[in-house]
Amino acid sequence: MRCILLVLDGLGDKGHTAFEGKTPLQIASTPNLDRLASLGMNGLYHSYLQGTAMPSELAHFLMFGYDIESFPGRGIIEAIGEDIPIERGEVALLARIFSVSLRDGELVLRKENPTLDDTTCQILQEAIKTYAHDDIEIEFIPTRGIQGILVVRGNVSAAITDSNPIYEERPLMEVTPFEDRKEEKGAVKTAAVLNRYLRWCYRQLSAHPLNQERSRKGLLPINAVGTQRAGMMSSLLPFREKWGLKGVSVSSGAMYRGLSSLLGIEIEKVPETESAENDLYERLRRAKAAIDADFIHVHTKATDEAAHTRDPSCKKTVIESLDKALSYALEEIIPDENILFVVTADHSTASAGTMIHSGETVPLTMIGKYTRRDDVTEFNEVRCAGGALGLVRGKELMYLILNFLDRGKLWGLMDAPVDQPFFPGNYRTLKID
Repeated sequence: MRCILLVLDGLGDKGHTAFEGKTPLQIASTPNLDRLASLGMNGLYHSYLQGTAMPSELAHFLMFGYDIESFPGRGIIEAIGEDIPIERGEVALLARIFSVSLRDGELVLRKENPTLDDTTCQILQEAIKTYAHDDIEIEFIPTRGIQGILVVRGNVSAAITDSNPIYEERPLMEVTPFEDRKEEKGAVKTAAVLNRYLRWCYRQLSAHPLNQERSRKGLLPINAVGTQRAGMMSSLLPFREKWGLKGVSVSSGAMYRGLSSLLGIEIEKVPETESAENDLYERLRRAKAAIDADFIHVHTKATDEAAHTRDPSCKKTVIESLDKALSYALEEIIPDENILFVVTADHSTASAGTMIHSGETVPLTMIGKYTRRDDVTEFNEVRCAGGALGLVRGKELMYLILNFLDRGKLWGLMDAPVDQPFFPGNYRTLKID
């Protein structure tokens, strides 16, 4: 048997007054998702703790059965996904150029996501590309538009805070070591040099001829750099060794490529078009065709992006579009008794309010020849709560997947020197001399 895990990114939501306290998923017409729920075993899922707002990269890391303490950081994951060479001991941060104003000695964020042409981005990013101080080197490597990866080399640490406030009209933040690492020389030094670099970037960009020209035209200058989510390479047990399953990810985006590469999950590169429905249909088709894999991760970002428009009706429309693509699952995947089909989300993304993501649980359904069929007939954040799975958290999802693949090991059996949750393990055979 094999598992196809479909992750509808940011599917969960808050209740909205426009929908009389219901979520976009509750309001949406989703006959295919509802049919799947009626065939399966349902519950609610949270990758960590209820109420905690999780980013996609960390939520997926936990969904794939890893511990939060071993998370290497978003910066390193995205760098790997962008094919940026990173050596052990180097720090990678998400970085972007944007617009600030100097007020009372503080750099106040004016526009966090300015629209710039590629040529302007490249020229400004080149002006702040390299910096060195006190045996630490910093390099800004552009990725897409205003965005980039900041690589910090030397005696450095990723135990540092962000500088990007994200919310406009808030001042940029001083980078500091984490409280529990404030005596660590590497963290102190990394924070100090990064602050010097950020101040230098402001001066360099403010004086740049392109920004002088923008000011003359009445346009906001692109005159600062913001950083966040520092990360470093770490040693992680490959997914196949951890769970006994050969993994494939059918997804798009640097972050998912990076996380898959880091965990030893093969990447099935797929395009992203203007049609979220067609994209999902094609990804499900490719997942069904991946007969050499035991665990196929299928992902769509469309629901999360719709929520970020802050329009619940937009999210409802996108959910209805994706539901149409799930006709493929009902027609081609569910009839195959050798496939366990799992549908859930990595986190909730509220389509109103100020939070980037929100901390509510998300619906979960599991359909396979060994799952219990319950009485749930609607796939949403409320109805699935009455299902037989109850509340599932973190790596429990992977244990359930092993169980319903008929691959779980009886606790206490040791067929290999490392206590693994799957059976059979990586054992040695007894030979006769």
